[in-house]
Amino acid sequence: MTREPAVSICLPAYQAERYIAEAVRSVLAQSWRDFELVVLDNACTDQTAAILRSFDDPRLRIVRNDETVPLPENWNRVVRLASGELIKVLCADDLIHPDALARQVAAFRSDATLALAASRRHVIDESGVILAANRGLSGLLGRFDGREVARRVVRSGANPIGEPAGVMFRREHFEKVGGFDGELLFPMDLDLWMKLLRHGHFIGIGQSLAAFRVSRFSLSAGLTRTQYREQLELTSRIAEDDAWQIPRGDLLLGRARAPLAKLRRRTIFELVRLSARL
Repeated sequence: MTREPAVSICLPAYQAERYIAEAVRSVLAQSWRDFELVVLDNACTDQTAAILRSFDDPRLRIVRNDETVPLPENWNRVVRLASGELIKVLCADDLIHPDALARQVAAFRSDATLALAASRRHVIDESGVILAANRGLSGLLGRFDGREVARRVVRSGANPIGEPAGVMFRREHFEKVGGFDGELLFPMDLDLWMKLLRHGHFIGIGQSLAAFRVSRFSLSAGLTRTQYREQLELTSRIAEDDAWQIPRGDLLLGRARAPLAKLRRRTIFELVRLSARL
């Protein structure tokens, strides 16, 4: 009988020919070797499938949807294809550091109460140039319970935990909470993080173990207004959740800070557009 891997990296892909080779290479270069990389091709019509077939590694498993499904459904499907105890979702244009799995697996193996591990990350442009180094986890370095994380998320008016590339969680918890919701599309990762934290503690790792790519071709490009509205809505929902007991003042502080987070996102996208013209 084939032994299940310790970790599953789940990569949902749609029209991903531009960056998917870099993403896959960043996974195959991991110092932690006991993993599987599951790629779900969401019926791509570009060269994504051909690029994936060019890799010859037994840890890579490629599955293709018969037809394109909505993004949240594709993300849930790829995680449910996984067999590892621990899960990392990696978007097709992002990267992970060679020691990402080793550092985060070690955190889980040393703490049975851990539900979520996150690291800082670099923000990179289309060419891989670092636009902002060591971002994220403001006030969240170290070990925290779910309520304290919820308070800091609400007060931030943003997503201080970060995108999926920097996060690892337990598959059993993912199934218990029902996976990604997607009603609020842009903060659906943060929505999941908070649901997972009902089942255990959080640890924030100070090293940058991931790179989040911002490009003209990404889903988020130019949609900061929609992101802003959805982030405010999710922040309100977290604050109103009786499980977290968030003081009203934290929500008011988060609403005051949210425009600054929106401005930071917009500035980064403008830098990407400018660099693309040079």
